[in-house]
Amino acid sequence: MERGADPTRSALIVIDMINTYEHEDAELLVPSVEPVVPVLTELLDRAREADAPVIYVNDNFGRWRSHHGELLDAALSQRHARLIEPIRPDEQSLFVVKARHSVFFETPLSYLLWSLGVGHVVLTGQVTEQCVLYSALDAHIRHLEVTVPRDAVASIHPHLASAALEMMERNMGARIITAKETDFTRRET
Repeated sequence: MERGADPTRSALIVIDMINTYEHEDAELLVPSVEPVVPVLTELLDRAREADAPVIYVNDNFGRWRSHHGELLDAALSQRHARLIEPIRPDEQSLFVVKARHSVFFETPLSYLLWSLGVGHVVLTGQVTEQCVLYSALDAHIRHLEVTVPRDAVASIHPHLASAALEMMERNMGARIITAKETDFTRRET
């Protein structure tokens, strides 16, 4: 765990959910995202009620001059806006732009979590077998406690997602539970 971090202080990390779905594999991804949106909406509400930091970490889709508002506007202007609207960031949400798979790779997320005193991250979003998996590994390497609600992550290939969840649990000590079991007011036991 990062020095100064509290293992009982949790943050909800929302990975790549601000998405235009105008990319390769989108048609395989969208059916997996649809049931995740209401689960994530409830999880967002619970995190905010518990005063847990909510941090969106998102690809910038090559728009290097854009900011999070422009990314959100672009996603909301596309045909799958119904997947973004219920989970859009609120005024208190934090936003980190990433360029590669892991939420930590060359981003200020480690420092942000440290400055917030966070020692436990709840990883949600897409895709389980790529960005969520690599982010869980990088969180583990940073000695952060990791929880992944299996019903709050989406995948392109379900069989790879199952393997990724097993790897996170077995190899990284991640807690794989449901969103309803996730508690932001205290660390799960």
